[in-house]
Amino acid sequence: MNENSVNLQEKSHWVWRQTLAIHRRAPETRLASSLSPIEIFVALYYGGVVVFDAVNPYAENRDRVIISKGHGSICMYPILADLGYFPLEELQRVCKTGSFLGGIPDPVIPGYETVNGSLGHGLGVGSGIALALKRKQSQQSVFVIVGDGELHEGANWEAIMFASQHRLDNLNLIVDDNQISMLGYTDDIVSHGSLSARLSAFGWECLDVDGHNIIEVQSALLQMKKTCTGKPKALIARTLKGHGVPGLENAPLSHIMNPKPELIDTLLEQTL
Repeated sequence: MNENSVNLQEKSHWVWRQTLAIHRRAPETRLASSLSPIEIFVALYYGGVVVFDAVNPYAENRDRVIISKGHGSICMYPILADLGYFPLEELQRVCKTGSFLGGIPDPVIPGYETVNGSLGHGLGVGSGIALALKRKQSQQSVFVIVGDGELHEGANWEAIMFASQHRLDNLNLIVDDNQISMLGYTDDIVSHGSLSARLSAFGWECLDVDGHNIIEVQSALLQMKKTCTGKPKALIARTLKGHGVPGLENAPLSHIMNPKPELIDTLLEQTL
């Protein structure tokens, strides 16, 4: 195991602990949805994938990161604080009066590009941004993070066709494929079958990885970013909703469940 993989794994563990601690202080946050994509965000921001500037979040040379599953990205708060977008002390005030860190993030938070409330719109927004960057002959990449349940929204499939038609090979879709939506397993609601096969049929290039293997995720994202063949690209990251929390992990109703505060305290004590 090389130093890079150790550092990324340690950072992922730190973000997992911080996300639990945030939820302990602010139980209105969505915990299960925010635990499944941790390795995705760590790979993006610590793995040399995304170009960003914490001092100037809207720098022209930045890559665009559209977090469509906003409610499921509370794990981004410690990442942004750690990178210097805002002071670490702000993590103590999530969902408190006067804090800009809410239960559902929006662009008042440095590092967030878009409004992330209603699901199903991030990929369309990302496709438009990717097209604009293409027409300006800019070299920046666009990354859009969605949940697999969110792909039940038809607007995503309009964007999928649009991106393919306009050959948006600067567009990178990342699916947090935890296979659970708000009220149960996605396959019991509307089955996606093989997302890779479906997206490939629409003219996308696809990769599948274990979404909790940080090195697999980092390697796939780096490969996606440098691949420019005239096709948009998608990474299907197989994850577990509520990852690492007994009783929450992979539970069909984990989206709307809150673990007992005593369990969170025990986990934080045991995983020092």
